[in-house]
Amino acid sequence: MKRVVVTASLPGDALDGLEGRARVRVLNSRGILSESTLQKALRSADGAVTIPSDPVSERVLEGCPRLKVVANCAVGTDNIDLEAARRLGIAVTNTPDVLNEATADLTWALILGVARRTAEGDRLLRRRRFRGWKPDFLLGVDLGGKTLGIVGMGRIGRAVARRAAAFGMRVIYSQRTRLPVSVEDALGARFFGLDDLLARSDVVSLHCPLTDATRHLLDAGKLASMKKSAILVNTGRGPLVDEDALVACLSRGHLFGAGLDVFEREPLLAPGLAALPNVLLLPHVGSAGAETRAAMARLAVADCLAVLESREPAHRVV
Repeated sequence: MKRVVVTASLPGDALDGLEGRARVRVLNSRGILSESTLQKALRSADGAVTIPSDPVSERVLEGCPRLKVVANCAVGTDNIDLEAARRLGIAVTNTPDVLNEATADLTWALILGVARRTAEGDRLLRRRRFRGWKPDFLLGVDLGGKTLGIVGMGRIGRAVARRAAAFGMRVIYSQRTRLPVSVEDALGARFFGLDDLLARSDVVSLHCPLTDATRHLLDAGKLASMKKSAILVNTGRGPLVDEDALVACLSRGHLFGAGLDVFEREPLLAPGLAALPNVLLLPHVGSAGAETRAAMARLAVADCLAVLESREPAHRVV
């Protein structure tokens, strides 16, 4: 019987699909697995169901001679050395589509939270510093009539764009390849280069994958080119933003605020980030709806089994 290692507890009934078809080991680490720990755990495995924090590096893959598939329970696969997997003949799969709506909802929670300063208000009340209503108290940003700039108009970016109409916002977007005009029209979105998008947008939301080309896509220069009154939201991948540069930018009063669900050195934060009052921080919960996470787990398990049973997985990346 094939051996499958699941690197974290999965919600829902996903593991039921492995019953009687594979020998399963679930790791219950309290923190992020190191390369050496992961390699040791996968050394005799035929398949692995992994999560975004697992460092599935070339070293790990080369040390696992039996491994046939890595099923990542996420859309992104930047935690996996895809070239090494390809060279070693190891299939890699992901879990697209099922988390689009949940992540778009969370993106809007961050946009609204920063714009209306909800975390600041919550802290004031908990500290019993609210002294009553005043006309100029805790003023935020009105979103109606403003411009939302989406960087990366893939499945999640489009779900975010569809919600913008309810808030009366204009939508512009940037990515490597322009969408068909029919798709733009359906979304009510206009295409701009990144520099133009940053200069025009009142809210910038990041939804592009992490690659060598997009690492620190928003560096100090790009952050400085945004409107002083703008809001930055990142529910994509932490290293899309130079986090140290973001702290410096916010500290000197450039940008109204930021909402972050992902971080450059996750789970660590850049020094000074947590102390900034105009930053709303969430612990990588973009897809953390119970139904969504259960669906992701089922997809990952199903694709892992497909490869081990010599069938084509539904969501092959490599």
